[in-house]
Amino acid sequence: MPLIANVVWIIFGGLVTAFAWWVAGCVLCVTVVGIPLGLQAFKMARLTLAPFGVDVTYGGGAPSTVANIVWLVLCGLWMALAYLVLGCLYCITIIGIPIGLQLFKMARLSLMPFGAEITPR
Repeated sequence: MPLIANVVWIIFGGLVTAFAWWVAGCVLCVTVVGIPLGLQAFKMARLTLAPFGVDVTYGGGAPSTVANIVWLVLCGLWMALAYLVLGCLYCITIIGIPIGLQLFKMARLSLMPFGAEITPR
């Protein structure tokens, strides 16, 4: 079932969004200062490409917490808000609930990407 859901996801925008995250990661990795942020953008690209059938585990300790606070102030809050609004819109219809739940997963990751790992179920 996750394979079918991921194929539908990719067809209806997942590929374009993942590519946008990949480009953002490449642009951020151009500078030495932006490399940690670029790596997190690659993590978002991975989750955006195929969100069904994967879990996000959080950890990392104090260094990740400090980095997540900086991320949250720079861009995380706005990204999470956008994913949250879009997820709520998808959850209005019954057929959109699975997509909305994946968008909520992405909202949480966009708040705290440092120290998070994407693992298959």
